[in-house]
Amino acid sequence: MWNTIVEIVLGAVLAIIVTILIESLRKPKLDLSIDSPYDYEYLNHPAKKVRFLNLKITNKPLPKIAAWMTRDTATQCHGQITFHHLDGQNVFGRAMQIRWSGTPEPVPMQFRIDNKMIQVFDPSKFSFSSRIDINPGESEGCGIIAKYDEEDDCFGWNNESYISDPIWRNPDWKLPRGRYDINVTIISSGEKITKSFRLINDVQRSDFRLENKIYDVKKRR
Repeated sequence: MWNTIVEIVLGAVLAIIVTILIESLRKPKLDLSIDSPYDYEYLNHPAKKVRFLNLKITNKPLPKIAAWMTRDTATQCHGQITFHHLDGQNVFGRAMQIRWSGTPEPVPMQFRIDNKMIQVFDPSKFSFSSRIDINPGESEGCGIIAKYDEEDDCFGWNNESYISDPIWRNPDWKLPRGRYDINVTIISSGEKITKSFRLINDVQRSDFRLENKIYDVKKRR
């Protein structure tokens, strides 16, 4: 009888352990890396030449040994960035919300009434907090900083940039010529990751870039 009880208890404990391991494997696992910069040339925009610095966030697929399962989608992914001087001081004293490149641009609709140009924002497209779902094995990008023409300054880029004054060059996220550390945190319903990068902004636009720091910090829940 006691043998039977022990077998039942051990079986139950083993089943719980296996369930926990499976659920742990299936949780989203985010990876944050530097993506290639995007260089654009415009005719009728607030700048003729622009370089955007970008990050890529990937929801890693399951390892081959667990290919019979499916990793969960990382839902409601959103993130924020803090900018720091090289001594660690926060440049702005607050965090900037990121903008996912794959979300609709919050460009206002324009109407002319009585020879006056009126702009109307679509509330379904504009939000200070940009969110997106990332399926397992897929990646999403976000442009985080922009540098224009031959200017020394660069600017943090997010949804606010579409309504800033001046447009695109949001003075709230203006970074003068120099080098900075940036900390990026991406949060989803089941995962959180933080990583640090070095921003190189003491060079011309063609060399304007992000670099990996020697160390990075990842936090997951």
